[in-house]
Amino acid sequence: MILRNFIIYGIGRFIPDKLWIQLKFFQCLGRFVDFKNPRSYNEKLQWLKLYDRRPEYTGMVDKYEAKQYVADRIGQEYVIPLLGGPWNSFDEIEFDKLPAQFVLKTTHDCGGVVICKDKADFDKDAAKKFLHRHLRTDYYLPYREWPYKDVKPRIFAEAYMRDDGDGQSSSKQEQLTDYKFFCFDGVPKVLLIVSDREDAEKETRYDFFDMDFKHLPITNGHPNAAKPPECPETFSQMCEIASKLSTGIPQSRIDLYDVGGHIYFGEITLFRGGGFMPFEPKEWDYIFGDWITLPKKV
Repeated sequence: MILRNFIIYGIGRFIPDKLWIQLKFFQCLGRFVDFKNPRSYNEKLQWLKLYDRRPEYTGMVDKYEAKQYVADRIGQEYVIPLLGGPWNSFDEIEFDKLPAQFVLKTTHDCGGVVICKDKADFDKDAAKKFLHRHLRTDYYLPYREWPYKDVKPRIFAEAYMRDDGDGQSSSKQEQLTDYKFFCFDGVPKVLLIVSDREDAEKETRYDFFDMDFKHLPITNGHPNAAKPPECPETFSQMCEIASKLSTGIPQSRIDLYDVGGHIYFGEITLFRGGGFMPFEPKEWDYIFGDWITLPKKV
């Protein structure tokens, strides 16, 4: 871990993006990127990192700023309620103004999430150490996802959401199902459903579906569930929302939640897995790639 961090955050910061991407791509997929004629999904994601650098992407990946982007596009009712922030440090958090249950998130990275189910038993010291470590993380350097380069590391609080059929907190279902739509300039093509993510005794499961909710024979990072998830009643509505949020973007992944029949926005991901996650079968890397129309270089 120490050596890895030294390479990424030490000497890595002096390596140009294109060279770093080539080395990382070869490490993960066993080949180099053909930037002159990219064909696969993962190759085209690398091309977009270097040549589609529209300033508005930074606001889309900032988890705090993205709330306004979504509210402007589809309405405030699809945004998980904000409870406080953004704060520059943990010590600025106004815990006395937060309810008994809440979620703390960092704005600039992946995994910087702390869930508080009962403020009376909340371990502030552990949360502070965890979030402080995330605030110090430069999420741009490992994968060269350039929109994160200018996202200011901050913390904010939002409502704790659990699905008990009415959108309120409950012990009936301890995890929300994550619906991730792969979209190509406003056209959703594939839905990834993530399950068992918060169950420490089980491995996270990934299941892919087409827009007719036909299960696709794809694995990409995690195995399929033993029993494929059922089609949500709000599937058509989620497709429409994903389309609106992704229009004008060559490719993106729009993450949504269904909480008691009410849809909430999760996040916008512009570079799924950093563009370094192999598909099985490999042909799907090229099927996804065919759906991306590369724009002019910016």
